[in-house]
Amino acid sequence: MSNTEVPSKGLLTDPVRNPASAPEPVRTKRAFLLILLTLFVPGSAQIVAGDRRLGRIALRITLSVWVLVILALVLLFTNRTLLISVVTNQTASLLIVLILAALAVGWLVLFVNTLRLIRPVLLAPRMRPAVGIALALAMVLSSGSLGYAAYLLNVSRNAIGSIFNANGPAIDPVDGRYNFLMMGGDAGADRTGRRPDSLSVLSVDAESGKTAIISIPRNLQNARFSEGSPMLQVYPDGYDCGNDCLINAINTEVTNEHKDLYPGVADPGAQATLEAVSGTLGITVQAYVLVDMDGFAKLIDAMGGIRIKAGGWVPISGDMIDEANGIHGMPLGWIPAGEQKLDGYHALWYGRSREFVDDYARIQRQQCVQQAMLRQLDPATLLSKFEDIANAGTKVVDSNISASQLGSFVDLAMKAKGKDIGRLTIGPPDFDVSFSTVPDFDVIHERVRKLLESQSSTSSPAAAGPDDSVLEPRSAGGGGLTAAGPPLGVPATTPAPSPSSSSDFTPVTTTPAGEPITEEMLNQLKREGNEQAIRDLVATNGQCAPL
Repeated sequence: MSNTEVPSKGLLTDPVRNPASAPEPVRTKRAFLLILLTLFVPGSAQIVAGDRRLGRIALRITLSVWVLVILALVLLFTNRTLLISVVTNQTASLLIVLILAALAVGWLVLFVNTLRLIRPVLLAPRMRPAVGIALALAMVLSSGSLGYAAYLLNVSRNAIGSIFNANGPAIDPVDGRYNFLMMGGDAGADRTGRRPDSLSVLSVDAESGKTAIISIPRNLQNARFSEGSPMLQVYPDGYDCGNDCLINAINTEVTNEHKDLYPGVADPGAQATLEAVSGTLGITVQAYVLVDMDGFAKLIDAMGGIRIKAGGWVPISGDMIDEANGIHGMPLGWIPAGEQKLDGYHALWYGRSREFVDDYARIQRQQCVQQAMLRQLDPATLLSKFEDIANAGTKVVDSNISASQLGSFVDLAMKAKGKDIGRLTIGPPDFDVSFSTVPDFDVIHERVRKLLESQSSTSSPAAAGPDDSVLEPRSAGGGGLTAAGPPLGVPATTPAPSPSSSSDFTPVTTTPAGEPITEEMLNQLKREGNEQAIRDLVATNGQCAPL
């Protein structure tokens, strides 16, 4: 007989390929060795102890996967944007999901084949459970991990498809920056035409990731539309039609009365609002995101909450009982002053409550919540709660951001991590309260320009200039914050830090007489109708710092 028909004497005595002739300790070592070979070099166990044809196929696949992994690592350090773009691309990510699933099944088949090669009946009875457990753990580490990675990538793929515009045009940085309009409001099937509760621009330097947040009060009047806006046909001198022409009313008016000016635009109201914000700030805002408030709360819950230092007590407002005077019923609860960890429900109310204070205190708290989210979403939280975060992200109900650019934007977010965030509010504390009624757009444009210069990739610590003003809290009865130096009604000349972006303030936790402020005390004042006393006690609740 030939060697292919009759095993050689060496093969018959080889304990790896023919364990029946080996002593018991050798058979046990062989079993664990085959499991380790299949775990770390899939196919190698079959090469040394089984079906060599199957082993060669598996090894070729293993080597190909290693090459792809090495290529991905090279891209991670040399062209991270390209790598993220591939992973977030809908077609490419589907292909990766299918490949991962196929690899998971293939690895599982190899482990089943390895179990056959081990021949458990030849093992000592006391060793069989240990070998079985080791094999199960190896299967979980290998096939299980690949399968779970495929599942998470598919979750991410579905979330991206739900949130972002698959066919949207790519946008380029303007003056070296990407500017995104963030609008917060209630979403749902009946959302059309609703007024956004909050408006802010997230401006990111395209090279360094340095970020600035510019907040626009919803009651800003006479908003200017940017050059080329179709709304210039209706309001060539700005959105000026009396006290009802507030910037947050543009969405409703355009949706209900002027959508014909935006043929082919999915959300004319949002686009017109973007153009009004662009013209008002004197910058080009390239994209918008409309966030459902309920989704915002779920996103923070998915993150595990946010940590902030609150300057004053914030009410969770009850139903409105006197709309003309802005008076609510008994608060449903209170968020205390001091260091707090807020879940989604309380973070949502912390950012949207404005009872007993003005809109500007609310804007400062919103900026603080945004900063806390940007700072505190670390990779460990993202990985451990990825599915919940992705599902909450689908509550972003509308955006014209192109999915094709997610790679570059995610890369920017990673660059921005840990950097200080600049901020500006077109109202207190950076401008007087009356400024939003009669805004000076030249002044706004100059303030925005200086802020963005200070947050550019080439800026130095002294870029803001030596004459930056310092913002100080008003007295408890003042109801807000103002810039120290210029008289009321005159804006500060340059961007300046505020209590909402600095942690060097002391939360107000006691009355002027030194008595601790409690929920019971505030509710009793409410029952007595002493609204002014509450205003005095919570006047500093616009002060906030992320922890």
